[in-house]
Amino acid sequence: MSVSGNTINGDKTEWWRNSVIYQIYPRSFCDANGDGIGDLPGITRKLDYVQSLGVDAIWISPFFKSPMVDFGYDVSDYRDVDLQFGSLADFDRLIEAAHSRNLKVIIDQILSHTSDRHPWFEESRCGRDNPKSDWYVWADPKADGSPPNNWVSVFGGPAWSWCTRRRQYYLHNFLKEQPDLNLRNPQVQEQLLTDMEFWLDRGVDGFRLDAVNFYFHDRSLRDNPARPLRLDKNGLPPVNPYDYQWHLHDKSQPENLQFLQRVRRLMDEHPGTVTMGEVGGDNTYRIMAEYTTDRRLDMAYSFDLLTEESSAEFLRRTLRSNRAVIEKGWPCWSIANHDVPRSLTRWNKGFDSDQALARAPLFLLMQLTLRGSLCLYQGEELGLEEAEITFEDLQDPYGINLWPEFKGRDGCRTPMPWFDSGEVNAGFSKVKPWLPVPEGHHHKAVSVQEGDPHSTLNQFRALIDWHRQLPPELATADQEVVDTENDLLVFYRRGANGGEFLVALNLGKDEETFDLPEGLSDAEDITPALFAGGRRDGKLVLPLAGARVLHLKKN
Repeated sequence: MSVSGNTINGDKTEWWRNSVIYQIYPRSFCDANGDGIGDLPGITRKLDYVQSLGVDAIWISPFFKSPMVDFGYDVSDYRDVDLQFGSLADFDRLIEAAHSRNLKVIIDQILSHTSDRHPWFEESRCGRDNPKSDWYVWADPKADGSPPNNWVSVFGGPAWSWCTRRRQYYLHNFLKEQPDLNLRNPQVQEQLLTDMEFWLDRGVDGFRLDAVNFYFHDRSLRDNPARPLRLDKNGLPPVNPYDYQWHLHDKSQPENLQFLQRVRRLMDEHPGTVTMGEVGGDNTYRIMAEYTTDRRLDMAYSFDLLTEESSAEFLRRTLRSNRAVIEKGWPCWSIANHDVPRSLTRWNKGFDSDQALARAPLFLLMQLTLRGSLCLYQGEELGLEEAEITFEDLQDPYGINLWPEFKGRDGCRTPMPWFDSGEVNAGFSKVKPWLPVPEGHHHKAVSVQEGDPHSTLNQFRALIDWHRQLPPELATADQEVVDTENDLLVFYRRGANGGEFLVALNLGKDEETFDLPEGLSDAEDITPALFAGGRRDGKLVLPLAGARVLHLKKN
């Protein structure tokens, strides 16, 4: 039985456990109508490719009607497709095509805020006595006219903007064009749940809940306490003022848990659907544990593996802390997405380009063997590096606000290279795309890698296929990280039926060894063939990017 297929211990409703979810950023995936922007028909056109990867589901980033100030994360209509991406009919065809290929479809839901051009906000801002007046977070100024408190936007600057018509401030944890909804209002909750049901009725298999711990704020609007400054290697404080506070009162409030239970009840009416939350905060392990237990979310991922750090010691500490808190809850591992520099660049400081490319499958093997599910971001399977975007080509308001010390998220959002045909756009579009395709990505195009059995693309395919063939007890086996005091990441997976797995990954540059405990020296070696290393004199011996997976069967 497959641990990465559609059943776990025969339960088809929990297909998501140990699943591989492929994230598609629609603007940059495939342009079918020739306007330089990827779209839903483009995704449908490339579903055979997605299916060939062996993944279980696709997660599609926002495609809803939007002014696109934050490229779809500023929604102006929760029930319609933006014309840039197609139509509702295009979405229905995508769902049908994905399901015919046994691919589940997960879509983003942005419930913490809308666009400032959403009809709800346009009505709310007109005055204090209209039907939508309490649908957003409004607050009076202090006596001196300043904002109600010291909260800071994730994108830099105050989290409050002034509205002249209401003579009040409105809260926006992100851009000023993204006002926060007031989920303390029961009408708002009902509306959002109804909008989610609209997509469930159209056949979606689940939701990725954006900024899931931002739904509620402290009712008293208390100031956040200052955070001790963490200086960088040059002795300078953080670039973003958001990092100067402990975010105790602007998010992660207890009321969030009650709302997530309402979401769970809605999902239960549609068996086999899943919720995956994006958690950002100062104590993500605790939040993930709370949010994935007691009938709330099915799984959650955090930014803990989306940082610059990737040493064995960092990963040991992170995985151990995660497991210590998340007991019955379920993590979803992500080392790359549309918000952070690509992992090949971010996690390979000090490694040359060949070494970095050799390590790409190593990190996928890590994710495939950890307890949990995983998200694979488009282009990671090609070994794409972070793109350098000039200020003139920059689109991301986050980067524009904090340039040049922070260049935003465009470097990981450049279009997928499909063909190395000599064309400027690598087969993504016939016209100039919304972001340029880097020259260095052309030789890594899908068409180039398809015919090479040793390409990163085919290594990723082989690994995902290997994952499907693993013994079923690995699906829910417990996890224990081992202290090695070197550059090896070593952990056990121990199943309820007695089966035991040992996973060892060399994250360093030099050859490393690990003394095998008694009883594991004769364990079956089930390591994928592409990884170097082996056993010698009772030790595991692993070169750079080497790995071993051992399986000890017990009666």
